[in-house]
Amino acid sequence: MIPYLQERFTSPRWEMELFSIPKRIRNKGREEVTFDTFDWTRYEQYPIVQKYIQTYRDYLWWTRLRIQKPFDLIHAHHPIAGLAMKNVFPDIPLVQTIHSSYEKELILNGKIEENGPEHQFLVSLYREMEQKADRLIAVSQSFQHYLTPYVQHPQDIVVIPNGYDEKRFKPVPHENEVTQLITVCRLVPAKGLDILLQACAELKKRNQEFVLHIIGDGPIRPELEEMARQLDIYHETIFYGYTLHPEEFMPFFDVFVLPSRAEAFGSVFAEAALSCLALVGTEVGGIPEQIEDGVNGLLVPPDNPKALADALEKVIADPAYRYELARSACDKAKSSYSLSRAVNELKKMYLKFPH
Repeated sequence: MIPYLQERFTSPRWEMELFSIPKRIRNKGREEVTFDTFDWTRYEQYPIVQKYIQTYRDYLWWTRLRIQKPFDLIHAHHPIAGLAMKNVFPDIPLVQTIHSSYEKELILNGKIEENGPEHQFLVSLYREMEQKADRLIAVSQSFQHYLTPYVQHPQDIVVIPNGYDEKRFKPVPHENEVTQLITVCRLVPAKGLDILLQACAELKKRNQEFVLHIIGDGPIRPELEEMARQLDIYHETIFYGYTLHPEEFMPFFDVFVLPSRAEAFGSVFAEAALSCLALVGTEVGGIPEQIEDGVNGLLVPPDNPKALADALEKVIADPAYRYELARSACDKAKSSYSLSRAVNELKKMYLKFPH
């Protein structure tokens, strides 16, 4: 999203530079790290914490090396980047967007224990960001609520949903004889694809025809492929692996489905809506803020294969209903999640700072 934002800010009035750390810059930083609101060294023996701290050191090293001129404002989209930039430029206002709850995904993916040391370290960063940033932005009302226990002034968090360049998404009129289901995500337990495969197996038992297209890669891909074989839906399922621009062929499918167990916002739902697909998602995180059940998509409880199968059956069996949902989803996405709307909200915010 960020390069598209940058394009919209290109004018004589705005000069924006996109800054990030290249993949080749790793383990260069050696600077001592301290936080104002907690002692991170209590957790320093844990690999995830070590990775975060080393990333912080690398950002400090790379920032001091590459940025010489002062800026009027820094807007960070990663917590470590924001904290590092504020360390190097303490007098420049910092706007920090928090896009997701990395710790929640790690718990769901079985990488860390809930309330364990790594979890405590990661949620402690929210309070540090609140102290260092001049403005915190969350990408959904749900995520703002999620942050409440970890900050002192949750009421000051601004909600600005992600914005998407409508020109990237071009709905294509088409009629598929067999309903084409698509999901786009990282193949990790948090995305609930095991539930999706079970739901599709139920659809097959009900003699509903479909093809399921799974775009993305990740550590559980072999397990999912084996699960598809065991459920006897392997021939109805296509695993694509990672694809750089799924929006280019997303419009040729019929239904976007993702039974996530957690989503701060769920960007891919907005992208699918702009491609004019019917949406089926779970009642978690920011997804219900995008989908009004029965109006512009269907919502189901997480971890419920039968409920998911019932919802998918509705849109498979009734193409006219599916089209109405898709059209409503597209209309809402254009009005609520356009890039122009996000840019205008950011410009208004930026102008409130001295410059």
